[in-house]
Amino acid sequence: MQVHNKNFLMNKTSDLDLHTISQLIKSKTNELGFDACGIAKAEKLTEEETRLKAYLNKGYNGKMAYMANHFDKRLDPTLLVENSKSVIVVLFYYYPPLLQNAASGYKISKYAYSRDYQTVIKHKLKLLGDYINEIAPGHTFRFFSDSAPVREKAWAVKAGLGWIGKHSLLIVPRKGSFFFIGELITSLELEYDHPYEANLCGACTKCIQACPTGAIAEPGVIDARKCIAYQTIELKDDRLSDETKGQNKEWIFGCDVCQDACPWNKKPEPHNHEDFQPNLPLLALTKPDWEALTEEQYLEIFKNSGVTRNGFSGLKRNINSLKEL
Repeated sequence: MQVHNKNFLMNKTSDLDLHTISQLIKSKTNELGFDACGIAKAEKLTEEETRLKAYLNKGYNGKMAYMANHFDKRLDPTLLVENSKSVIVVLFYYYPPLLQNAASGYKISKYAYSRDYQTVIKHKLKLLGDYINEIAPGHTFRFFSDSAPVREKAWAVKAGLGWIGKHSLLIVPRKGSFFFIGELITSLELEYDHPYEANLCGACTKCIQACPTGAIAEPGVIDARKCIAYQTIELKDDRLSDETKGQNKEWIFGCDVCQDACPWNKKPEPHNHEDFQPNLPLLALTKPDWEALTEEQYLEIFKNSGVTRNGFSGLKRNINSLKEL
């Protein structure tokens, strides 16, 4: 049952059952432009605890020390959001309709072609939370998108949206892995989706074979110390590691090699989201443009862009490291 009449909702909020409220929430996420929505019960991710401990013990997080912080909260949303009952997971597909100039020489990850995804998703999740308060008043909520100790991909699986591929990213059936993930954790009890139990990677190892630095330590596990995306975004050192730099021939912000190699992304359909239209001046940059980029140009071209995450000095460090090869 789906109810769309706003006057009806305002008069009948106390009478709506869990199924109806859950369906209204999913309909609202569609209206807000999200490509998928699933709902999971807020509870401790017991299987993730073992995986996260092993990951940290092996040092796969590199210098991302924050990944060891708030360990319990990373696994249990009831510790992160008081009295939480439900985790609403939303997806935004972002494969761009246009790619970088063939003469670019340097590449950035496709997720950074447009404006900062966190700003867009958080704004829409705030609207979703306000809507939930209209149809089910009296509940608290918090929303996140790669911005808090939340195991986002694990929650997407638990909410029935897809499985974790060997490249460690969420894969959505028939759509691939080019997705942003957001969560709204609420004290409202809802109807929960069944976790996605299949793993459709099968015997395929194309992502593992394609990674130029051998960063996929085992299926679904990335050794960040070898990962080009980590090196070019998260690492704050004055220089990139010699091992990674020698294998990276073109990436200056992030890396899409494993995703591009995945058969589930073989024929990606471009998104049609107005919020994520590509930054045309960025796409038009040629190799000489990148190498001559000034801080003033950087601030103008990458205004409101995720590329600012490691700053102008970080971007120039990455460009200069490739120029040395």
